[in-house]
Amino acid sequence: MGIPLAEPRTGLSLAQAGGGSGADLNLLYDINGLSKAAPPWFDRIMGFVGEYGIMFGLAVVGLWAWWSVRRLGTAEDSTAAVTGLVWAPLAAAVAVVVNIPIRGFVERPRPFVDHKGLEVLVAGKTDYSFVSDHSTMAMALAVGIFLAHRRLGFAALGLALAEGFLRVYMGVHYPTDVIGGFALGTAVTLLLAPLAMALLTPVVSAIAGSKVGGVLVRAKRPRSGRNGERAGALGMSGPRGKGAGERDLAA
Repeated sequence: MGIPLAEPRTGLSLAQAGGGSGADLNLLYDINGLSKAAPPWFDRIMGFVGEYGIMFGLAVVGLWAWWSVRRLGTAEDSTAAVTGLVWAPLAAAVAVVVNIPIRGFVERPRPFVDHKGLEVLVAGKTDYSFVSDHSTMAMALAVGIFLAHRRLGFAALGLALAEGFLRVYMGVHYPTDVIGGFALGTAVTLLLAPLAMALLTPVVSAIAGSKVGGVLVRAKRPRSGRNGERAGALGMSGPRGKGAGERDLAA
């Protein structure tokens, strides 16, 4: 069931109210309306998944990618891939920080503040709506994983898209909040990747060369991928086979 809401603003039509309008508002009601038709137990699960579950899933995919890239390609490939995976959560954190002034400048209220009839599945959302922090973090993580491991990156991107859908389903964001979050997370991850790799690669290389931390970057007994597949490195491309460990690193 939805969370009881404060009395919305009166005297404004849906199109005139301070939040979304047109297709943005229509899509909000269409997607959020699905939660009204769902049983209460299902909405409780979706609320938890949208708030915490998908972010946990992205962390698991990231760890899976790390476990895989340590075992394939050359030592240099592993170093580059692990460095990319280190950048992924850092990019998510940077993107959220970048979003702070954006939210303060736009000052867009949450959709349930301005519009009646929404089913809100989580309480306590009192900050501004644009852009969605969850969508920003999810996409930043997914893009970072995708750069390091192509196959698992597609899974991560699927989770990020699901996160964006659920933010609207839960009644806490407009669709354009989610799209803005996807754009911000992608931009931060890609645009800052060259600088991040330049700064992080020496650190990861030093760890790889140490006796204690070397296993974090390179497995003790590396395995070759199917058909001799190797990982690419940022700024370079390795062969793209269809082996289980396929990945593509790009600047």
